[in-house]
Amino acid sequence: MTSELLGFCNWSTLGVCAALKLPQISALLAARSARGLSLPSLLLELAGFLVFLRYQCYYEYPLLTYLEYPILIAQDVILLLCVFHFSGNVYRAVPYIALFVTSWFLLTLQKWVIDLAMNLCTFISAASKFAQLQYLWKTRDSGAVSALTWSLASYTCAARIVTTVMTTNDLTILIRFVVMLALNIWVTATVLRYRKTIFKGE
Repeated sequence: MTSELLGFCNWSTLGVCAALKLPQISALLAARSARGLSLPSLLLELAGFLVFLRYQCYYEYPLLTYLEYPILIAQDVILLLCVFHFSGNVYRAVPYIALFVTSWFLLTLQKWVIDLAMNLCTFISAASKFAQLQYLWKTRDSGAVSALTWSLASYTCAARIVTTVMTTNDLTILIRFVVMLALNIWVTATVLRYRKTIFKGE
């Protein structure tokens, strides 16, 4: 039963993450606008994903416990390009992508660097959620932000809490997923709240 639960959580998380950002990408393309989407939030999320993936690779954790992160990073890069495309200059994404690629190699120069980065990762990822929340509170408009993407992210965090407890039991990773679960639910509720407000006003 335990192995079946672990397998279900791992594979369902991978399946959900394969399509996690597609509703958001689709919403941006349909609206032909990045309205409602916070660029700082996206950049911080991408940084958090990068550090988390590098940490898991460095300590050689089981592949299935982090296999979704390369997929999430690729989807965030596509989102980043969309945001810059709709703002009128896709080439503005190049310095950010170059910085992320360089960071990938710098993170493991010393063990203390990757450990420190992972400890900061929760704060970086939390900051990305708060940046999105702040943007929503300021504009009171969810625009092209996808509630489905944020709710799917909540599920993956919940599933990863289970897999972390059952495999590595790494407290740093566990705390990160608990915090991310709470914040993803908060963002989802906020997106739905302001979407409802817009519909009422129409």
